[in-house]
Amino acid sequence: MKALILAAGTASRLRPLTNDTPKCLLRVGQRSLLQRSMDALIQNDIRQFVIVTGYLHEKIEQFVSQQYGDSIQVSFIHNDIFASTNNIYSLWLARPSVEGEDVLLLDSDLLYDPQIITRILAEDALNVLTLIRHPLGEEEMKVVTASSRNHAKGVTSDTILEISKTCNPDEAAGESLGIEKMCPAYSRCLYSELDKMMNQEHLENKFYELAFERLIPQGHTFSVLDVTDLFSCELDTVEDFENAKQKIPASLY
Repeated sequence: MKALILAAGTASRLRPLTNDTPKCLLRVGQRSLLQRSMDALIQNDIRQFVIVTGYLHEKIEQFVSQQYGDSIQVSFIHNDIFASTNNIYSLWLARPSVEGEDVLLLDSDLLYDPQIITRILAEDALNVLTLIRHPLGEEEMKVVTASSRNHAKGVTSDTILEISKTCNPDEAAGESLGIEKMCPAYSRCLYSELDKMMNQEHLENKFYELAFERLIPQGHTFSVLDVTDLFSCELDTVEDFENAKQKIPASLY
């Protein structure tokens, strides 16, 4: 299993905190977001990492080297057009390192309970998407399942029908947390789809979930793992960051 961490963005909404520091190296409590995530993965016996960097990439590379040394295997991939592309392009750049592999894909800007990693790895399903339930608006990456869309009809299947920011919040089961487990077959299908999206359609400025959604009618999707009971939050603004410092459980601080 390889962990693929996407850490290229500028996080402009977090300025001035990110003027001189990449978002993933911002600290909550004693550790940065990236260290917390990597520690959680290492605790679950993952030792192979692929990290896609962009903004202030030297600082990320230096931190990982100093913090972990030779205890893990790390490949850095630099997205040199990070300012004009979205995370789908960073995912695309990782193709040579992860296509056809068991992959755990993670956004780098998450603050979460390490038990989430333990749970997703323990799932029998080959492809798993983590989900959290809370009131939804326009900004969240929403997940619509068969059961959430047809709850009034008694449908119980958690088959994913749609994943996007534009779908109806009333039909959504929750928000995609930003941690997905993919088997080799799925990763091959994903990169086949991304090949079309990047080289033919030039969709470099989209969210990678668009590729997930396009694979659904082709018969490739995820099982849903609800981790609402475990602490997690995404840090998009300075206000989010300050709130996280107050909300994080003492056991994780």
